[in-house]
Amino acid sequence: MKPLLKVMGILTLIFASTFILGRVFGILTVENVRWLLEEAQQVDPTYVIAAVILLLFIDLFVAVPTLTITLLAGYFLGFPLGMASALTGTTLAVLGGYVISRRYGDRALGFLVKDEEERSKMAQAFARSGPAMITLARSAPMIPEVTACMAGVTRMPLLRYLAFYALGTVPYVGIAAYAGSISTLSDPKPAIFAALGLYATLWIGWFVYQRIEAKNKQSNQYS
Repeated sequence: MKPLLKVMGILTLIFASTFILGRVFGILTVENVRWLLEEAQQVDPTYVIAAVILLLFIDLFVAVPTLTITLLAGYFLGFPLGMASALTGTTLAVLGGYVISRRYGDRALGFLVKDEEERSKMAQAFARSGPAMITLARSAPMIPEVTACMAGVTRMPLLRYLAFYALGTVPYVGIAAYAGSISTLSDPKPAIFAALGLYATLWIGWFVYQRIEAKNKQSNQYS
């Protein structure tokens, strides 16, 4: 498990550095994203769709406020179209991480974990814990991209990865887009409650998963 946590920790630090740099230089802040979508709507609503998809795809390379963008997608585009646009962008981002890591990740992994046996153990650990990590990845920023990269580098079958990704992300995006669609500038409470509810649900899921894992480890020790 240690090699898995080590690699995931390094990936998280890399993604976190893009988030910090973005905030330091004022790139893709909540205010900037909102201004961009407002300007796009004034030109043509189609541009809002393109902007949402592009912004969420960019999250693979530069951390962006994913939940905020999804809420705004619902606000500007309405529920069905906002959800479809946000889901397209988030899916393109994780697919990019999966494909790049599957194609080029072996070299980086060999540098980070030099022992072949340790790399094998890492892949086995992710095969066991990865499904829960992927499903609950939206509980924190950058984790969806990290788990996508881990799925790619450990050769998790794409359809298996997408199944767990969809299980966690489709409801997340749907709820956020719907909340955005029924929110207004004078009454943003649906969006606020949805954001709090989503994170609370996902963190409770993590807590339950950790408790189950701890019990399983204790059972294995005494078996």
